[in-house]
Amino acid sequence: MAGAGQSKLYTPGILALAVELANYPLDPDLPIMGEARSRTCGSALKLGLALDAGGQVTHVGLQATACAIGQAAAALFARGVAGRDEAGIGEQGQALEQWLAGAGPQPEWPGIEVLEQARAYPARHGAIVLPWKAAQAALGKGHAAG
Repeated sequence: MAGAGQSKLYTPGILALAVELANYPLDPDLPIMGEARSRTCGSALKLGLALDAGGQVTHVGLQATACAIGQAAAALFARGVAGRDEAGIGEQGQALEQWLAGAGPQPEWPGIEVLEQARAYPARHGAIVLPWKAAQAALGKGHAAG
């Protein structure tokens, strides 16, 4: 039975996104760095960002130690983060958490519908929100340092 549940969770779309994460390598020279770890599954993510003068993301790099769901979420984050600022990332991170908990509508993030099946797996929710959490940690440090 466990295999049947996993086949619904690990869809071709999820697996393709997990592989796509390789297109966004973490560059240690990115000026803003953050990390996040899931308490529920132990997944971890390191993230680097570059911002323009207006505070909008121009470049992102990620390094994930996570299941395919966490990797797919990281790739979705990387795809959609360009041009967003700290407030927009935070707002969408909160919307994502509410959606995963069944307490809100689907967030306005490109491709997020691919994660629909993962909503039924609360143990994966921590891995899904990692990129948003790491970005908030990174951007919070950037303001503290500046």
